[in-house]
Amino acid sequence: MADASKQRATAHHHGLPDEIVIWEILVRLPPKSLLRCRAVCSAWRRATSARDFLLAHHARQPALPIVSGYRYGGDYYHRGIITFDHRAADAQLQHVIQLDVERFCRLEASCDGLLLLSCNTPDVSCLYIYNPATHQYATLPVLRDLFMVLGMYRHRPTGEYRVLLMYEKEIRPGPVVVWEHDTCCIFTLGSIQPPRNIGRPPKAEQVCSRGGVALMFRGSLHWHLKQHGTESNMIVVFDTTTESFKQMHAPVALRHAKLFEMDGVLGMFDRNDVGAIINIWELQDYENQVWTFKCKIKLPVNEIMVLCRNINSYWHAVVMPGDGELLVLVQYAEWLLQLDMDGKLVASFHQREVTPTQLQLKQTLVPHTFFPDGYVVNAVPQI
Repeated sequence: MADASKQRATAHHHGLPDEIVIWEILVRLPPKSLLRCRAVCSAWRRATSARDFLLAHHARQPALPIVSGYRYGGDYYHRGIITFDHRAADAQLQHVIQLDVERFCRLEASCDGLLLLSCNTPDVSCLYIYNPATHQYATLPVLRDLFMVLGMYRHRPTGEYRVLLMYEKEIRPGPVVVWEHDTCCIFTLGSIQPPRNIGRPPKAEQVCSRGGVALMFRGSLHWHLKQHGTESNMIVVFDTTTESFKQMHAPVALRHAKLFEMDGVLGMFDRNDVGAIINIWELQDYENQVWTFKCKIKLPVNEIMVLCRNINSYWHAVVMPGDGELLVLVQYAEWLLQLDMDGKLVASFHQREVTPTQLQLKQTLVPHTFFPDGYVVNAVPQI
């Protein structure tokens, strides 16, 4: 039986050495294709199930921008998760997961191929951890009725995946509810222990501004501070190894600024109030906090307005890394637009509820103990 299996494998790869097939070909396949290749022979299944192979496979997967969401009451929610692959010849918009339309679901964080989702109904709030590549998901225990997710990260000293939370409490009920942001806590995925209190971070109210997605850079989570539309020149940093906060300076006081990373350099972009111009800075010296102005991108407003039939709508733009150059994604009305660094329109997609986010998905088949055993490759997931 073993000889027959080996002969079938040899026939499939035309006599190429297993070292080449496994570490040069299979390691580069998308997760779904790789899982199917495991059925070819036991040798492939054994080699591609090893942890060192799975880590190498994850490292070679593209980090795709997540571009799904709809705006409701000032926040963004999701009925599904969609990624954008600008390298694909077709099907650049890829549906990853369909969510329960009866709930208000938010994508809170993305880390190492894992998505953290919060789903709310009038009666209950739940957190889910989900792996799109394997369709595995697990419900996290309800940590408290009212909380806000600040980020998710891998704690390098232990290898554990942890969620950074900010507890909230209502201090003025009524038609206009006012919240006070309390202390930060850390919850370890798969743990039965309660969250660990690490105290109140600096500028807590600004860190907790909705829409302020954390950027992982140099092993730390970074947020540009925001508070009720006012300008800010401060960045809060959370070291995921020591699990402590510090602050650093932004290049100038900005109102709509967001952070990104490209080729090991921290970047920041900001759009003007009408959304027509995007300014980009780079942090050339991280330790000494030396910023330089990189470029200005002027959006082709007239061209976009004609494309969108002159609909008066809200501009939403993000700047992300993409194959050695910056990728500019703009949402206007019911259109998703891709622009180059010269502000030229590269591609357009007419689809509802497609909104570019700063989150990325880099798929993984690495197993985790906080999921149930087994992969469900062809199922249509719905949380």
